[in-house]
Amino acid sequence: MLDTIEEVQASLASQNYLCDRSLATVVFLALRLGRPLLLEGEAGVGKTELAKALASSLGARLIRLQCYEGLDVNTAVYEWNYPAQMLNIRLQEARGVADKMQAHDIFGPEFLVRRPLLEALEPSPNGIPPVLLIDEIDRADEEFEAYLLEILSDFQITVPELGTIKAEHPPRVVLTSNRTREVHDALKRRCLYHWIDYPTPQREFEIVLARVPSASEPLARQVVAFVQRLRQADLTKVPGVAETLDWAAALLSLGAKELTAEVVDETLGVVLKYEEDVRHVKGATTRQYLADTTPRA
Repeated sequence: MLDTIEEVQASLASQNYLCDRSLATVVFLALRLGRPLLLEGEAGVGKTELAKALASSLGARLIRLQCYEGLDVNTAVYEWNYPAQMLNIRLQEARGVADKMQAHDIFGPEFLVRRPLLEALEPSPNGIPPVLLIDEIDRADEEFEAYLLEILSDFQITVPELGTIKAEHPPRVVLTSNRTREVHDALKRRCLYHWIDYPTPQREFEIVLARVPSASEPLARQVVAFVQRLRQADLTKVPGVAETLDWAAALLSLGAKELTAEVVDETLGVVLKYEEDVRHVKGATTRQYLADTTPRA
């Protein structure tokens, strides 16, 4: 357990995840109160990375459920191992005792295939509750979202053939959403909430140095300043922190020492992911943005 907000910040920083005090506070409260944490924000601002850093800092296993449209119980929670069940039935038939079989002979725990949600409720080998990441919950159907309510309230799952399975030590739960649709109020009531915004220039500069340590300070400042300027433009999708880090790493791979109009134009596909945005920025706009973000003597 991390006992103070400062310890949360320091522990996450040890995993190269730099966060402000407000985010560290809600993480601290989620740990202390045993409540799920719902993180919303634009894509690439570090929601998923927080769960990864939290698991590493706690020494816990990360169990990740990636949500998508059509996600169902068989994929997210559990399913029965039908081949193994059929094999067991055939074996009993060969022994001549198939007529004596009961439901628990083929619907026992040994035939249960555990998916992420059920796996997160089971005891951890090291005794440390896992961190359960339910990633991009806004992409799942509302029906699946409703199914989560029992898990997030009581940390238990009902398997009709076996009964209710309840976590002895509840997992640390982090849900993320890019807000492609609104998450239902019933789910929000069960969670602590935090909106992760784009970082300030200084914080993003510190993130680049932490995550791309080979980058020089001048290049890191140029990259951050240019990305910050892009976020003010009328683009289909402005770049997140993830794109900033990718761009810094790409520039290092090319041996770039500083940003020039030519280098920016050649690597815009790393930081912008829509053709319209690349065409909008490439050329004269690139030169203008460089002029806007270059310190004047």
